[in-house]
Amino acid sequence: MGVLSDEEITAKLEALPGWERSGDEITRTFRTGRYHGGVALIVHVADISRLIGHHADIDLRWETVRFGITTHDAGNRLTSSDFSLAARIDDIAARHDAT
Repeated sequence: MGVLSDEEITAKLEALPGWERSGDEITRTFRTGRYHGGVALIVHVADISRLIGHHADIDLRWETVRFGITTHDAGNRLTSSDFSLAARIDDIAARHDAT
């Protein structure tokens, strides 16, 4: 599991609109419109995360869910696994009408 260079991170972020780099983490906040919509989104992401063995930090608020992703096993640095999970989260969020 290789740590990505700054150039690689920048290129991968360009392919994931809405995601931002914050140090050695990528983050995105989705508006769910209602609290229970956020809970449903989180449960769906958690199911996929369990299957792939890679997890996001999650912050649930009344109408928003924020995901923060880094690879803890790589010393809390960014790897390709983080961007793969971000793309999966985008797909799941779209199915939940989260923007």
